[in-house]
Amino acid sequence: MTDQAPSRLRHLLVVDDDDRIRELLKTFLTRSGFRVTAAPGAAPARRLLEALDFDLAVLDVMMPGEDGLSLVAWLRGQGGRSGRLPVLMLTARGEPGDRIEGLRRGADDYLAKPFEPEELVLRIEAILRRASEDPAGGAAGLNLGPCVFDPGRGELTRDGRAVRLTEAEVSLLRRLARSPHEPVDRRDLVQDDVDPGGRAIDIQVTRLRRKIEADPRSPRYLQTVRGIGYMLAPD
Repeated sequence: MTDQAPSRLRHLLVVDDDDRIRELLKTFLTRSGFRVTAAPGAAPARRLLEALDFDLAVLDVMMPGEDGLSLVAWLRGQGGRSGRLPVLMLTARGEPGDRIEGLRRGADDYLAKPFEPEELVLRIEAILRRASEDPAGGAAGLNLGPCVFDPGRGELTRDGRAVRLTEAEVSLLRRLARSPHEPVDRRDLVQDDVDPGGRAIDIQVTRLRRKIEADPRSPRYLQTVRGIGYMLAPD
């Protein structure tokens, strides 16, 4: 432990049915400065999530019984802080279907097995950094039709009622909100993303449009700017 270590260790939940991998992850992440709690499956993970506060969850996709995809979907259905808990999913052999489905269900990132432990830590740090960053300038709430996005709080409401967002969605909206009515280059949006092709960003945009737009197929507020990237166009 160094003098720069935070006073409160960031608490990670690791869920994997493989005892060897689970213990290796717990040992390595603990040595990397995290507080780690581990679970061998979805059912014990749910009990932990209901009883303890975590900063991020690392979920294996392929588990007997309830898999990681169902667990992240359940998590996103929860209210409050737990419903926005950042999630990194571990996918066997990097199957594209697992990665895409995980992002659709609300995962913030993914990592294919086998992986380098150092890369896992870098991915975790990037997610936590995005989750904690505040928008520059303290912009006021942006009106998006019946929706209002508050960049400072990272909150989206629709007709006065809270809309659940993942931390990845909050980060994306905050970045776009820093320069409303101006296109943001997709290279800027994906610089912290693991998918250099930007597929994860596209999925997050699709999810956000379903929450914001009256007709997601013809977006008014979260627009695609061909050849550049995306633009937020508040009222």
